[in-house]
Amino acid sequence: MQSVDTAKMTKRPGAALITLRYAAVLHVVAILIQAVTAGQIVGGADMAGAHGVGAGPVHLFGLLQLVMAVLLWRPGRGPGWPAMASLILFLMGGVQSAIGGRGDIALHVPLGMATFGLAVAVLVGVWSSRVQRAGR
Repeated sequence: MQSVDTAKMTKRPGAALITLRYAAVLHVVAILIQAVTAGQIVGGADMAGAHGVGAGPVHLFGLLQLVMAVLLWRPGRGPGWPAMASLILFLMGGVQSAIGGRGDIALHVPLGMATFGLAVAVLVGVWSSRVQRAGR
């Protein structure tokens, strides 16, 4: 009969996973705020300044999410997909800012929608129990 290490089975998620989860929440909220201000701009409100300022938190939380995903993956021996998805999101945010600064709405809006969709997918994924088991 094999002994079972119950201490290992009841471990909580590590600091990298917990921080990644909350960074993903903040990232999605920042992107959602950008979507709201963009919708207000389309509706005729003067929200261009707020929309421009809102890019800062998107980039900040995207970078935090990327760093924590890499820490979960490499030293934490967790899954690598959150790091790859976070890198893609971070790069998409940079492209999004550049395109928005040029005023190219025909590319800016669909890329913003894709960014939001991927960010939500990462958020759901990092809160799944599979990631928790892998990120111990």
